[in-house]
Amino acid sequence: MSKVIITAAVTGGIHTPSMSPHLPLTPEQIADDAVRAAEAGAAIVHVHARNPESGMPSADQEHFKQIISSIKRRSKVIVCITTGGGIGQTTEQRVAAVRNFSPELASLNGGSLNFALFQLLDQMKSFKYDWEPQFLAATEDHIFPNTFKTLREFSVYFREQNTKPEFEIYDVGMINNLAFMIQRGHIEPPIYLQFVLGILGGLPATMKNLMFLYDTAKEQIRDFHWSVCAAGRFQFTLCTTSILMGGHARVGMEDNLYVEKGVLAKGSADQVEKIIRIARELGREPATPDEARQILGLKGIDLVKY
Repeated sequence: MSKVIITAAVTGGIHTPSMSPHLPLTPEQIADDAVRAAEAGAAIVHVHARNPESGMPSADQEHFKQIISSIKRRSKVIVCITTGGGIGQTTEQRVAAVRNFSPELASLNGGSLNFALFQLLDQMKSFKYDWEPQFLAATEDHIFPNTFKTLREFSVYFREQNTKPEFEIYDVGMINNLAFMIQRGHIEPPIYLQFVLGILGGLPATMKNLMFLYDTAKEQIRDFHWSVCAAGRFQFTLCTTSILMGGHARVGMEDNLYVEKGVLAKGSADQVEKIIRIARELGREPATPDEARQILGLKGIDLVKY
């Protein structure tokens, strides 16, 4: 079977500082975690920025620059910058890092959903920062907007920078959205899909749903590469299923704070090491960053602007 691309999503914009003492928050911590994940075998690191003073998701371009420049100085890993951002960030804020830094790869969300995190309040007894409970509670009534207009506009920005989109798919209708955009000529195949399962407001994390997404993509899009990530306790089950099906896998502390039941991960590298052990038991070797570049058709690290 082909090489498996392992992505590490190192901090995200979902978990808050009180949920784990190991969640990287400062630019230095995020970059360090990304480099360790790369050393453990990740070919791609998926990067969000946070305010180093509060740990809150940040769109500050200086924060992004510090993170990605530090990673590049120490590693040839592929950096995938988020355009998902955080709650309340504008479309321009979300896409700014693509326009400013011209990464090889960046996320591009395939549709809108009520990206809900408020239920996590049931598990929390205390908070390190005042913003955390307010942030989580607000998601009960928050729509994460990704319209046909933003898909079209983002696609223009990505083409201008020769940045490959990693399309985030939370539900099956988003595959239909992308098929429509391909038909209109706004998106050019082959495309890279990341099936994101287990988010409240999106598709539940089950093997049946993963196969449904894959089959639908084969029918409507045909020419694509694909990976899977899943929230919390579903992470390794669904990533293993993807590996068995010939797909790729994303782990990391954006998606799951644990490395096994009851054991907090001390960093994304813990999860990278675990999924690579599983992949090798199943007869698949992890792709190097350069092998992943070739598989996905990326422009190369020499053409980024950071």
